[in-house]
Amino acid sequence: MDEARRRDVAGDGARRGTSGRYLNPDGSSGGKRLRDVLRLMFGGDGTRWPRQPPDAPQPAPEAPPPGHVAVTAIGHASFCIAFAGGPVLYTDPVWSRRASPFSFIGPARARPPGQPLGALPRPDAVLVSHNHYDHLDLSTLRRLAGLGAPPVLTGLGNAALVRRSGLADVTELDWWQAHELPGGHRVTYLPMRHGSARGLRDQCHALWGGFAIETASGGRLFFCGDTAWGPHLQQIGDRLGPFDVALLPIGAYDPRWFMDSVHMDPAEAVQAHHALRAWTSIAMHFGVFKLTREAIDEPSERLAALRGDADFRVPAFGETITLPCTPAG
Repeated sequence: MDEARRRDVAGDGARRGTSGRYLNPDGSSGGKRLRDVLRLMFGGDGTRWPRQPPDAPQPAPEAPPPGHVAVTAIGHASFCIAFAGGPVLYTDPVWSRRASPFSFIGPARARPPGQPLGALPRPDAVLVSHNHYDHLDLSTLRRLAGLGAPPVLTGLGNAALVRRSGLADVTELDWWQAHELPGGHRVTYLPMRHGSARGLRDQCHALWGGFAIETASGGRLFFCGDTAWGPHLQQIGDRLGPFDVALLPIGAYDPRWFMDSVHMDPAEAVQAHHALRAWTSIAMHFGVFKLTREAIDEPSERLAALRGDADFRVPAFGETITLPCTPAG
């Protein structure tokens, strides 16, 4: 990356409120108030997603050809990203049955992971966007610790939790802070409008965010983690775009009175695709864990109706999508 582009990436780090909790990029409080959580819990319709038939099996990913990236959709926010001549990265790896602190209660998978861990190339690094249970799963990280112990990149305040898995090489990043991987590849942690918590007393004590990956050859990929719509996405597109590929959430948005400050809906995801100046977007955060009230197929159906001429794809679970990476101009 040239020096002018390095200067352009510079931005303000995360801010804390008077309570010591991290704030969103727009200065608003992250997460949700307990009274709103209780209103959602006790005002819901009580329905569950129907049991899903087995997804069609997908072949194990193959190494991408030169100048390409292979993106394998495991489910929810878990991907294996393999750049030709560059790093292999896992995002928010969750292979557990539940996104929960408990093995017997909490959101359970509606479908299994799209690929077994053994079918994937070993990661050069793991990207953990934030500490919610559907994104940071200690059980899966323990499995990775036994498969070569890759380094982990995450937000401020998450290292101690990640190290409980046995993964000792953990780098904490502030918003807009970059980290160099071997080979000259660059990962930048980015501001998102969301929140963090593992329990009732630690809300927004650790930072949340997304990632931009820039390879030494100029390929660029954006991984959102979790976010609501906001001007931070346009800012990222202006500073670091265009992106060859953007991985964007489309689910967990209903009811809007509760979710619109933490999650995008499909219409906003299309807006994000354009704001980020993505050539191709790949949908995530749908069809695995029932976190909100929309039907299991609603996010992908709404996206199909709204995306227009945008190249915004809904991957099959376990599918590998191979796309070109254009050198930065």
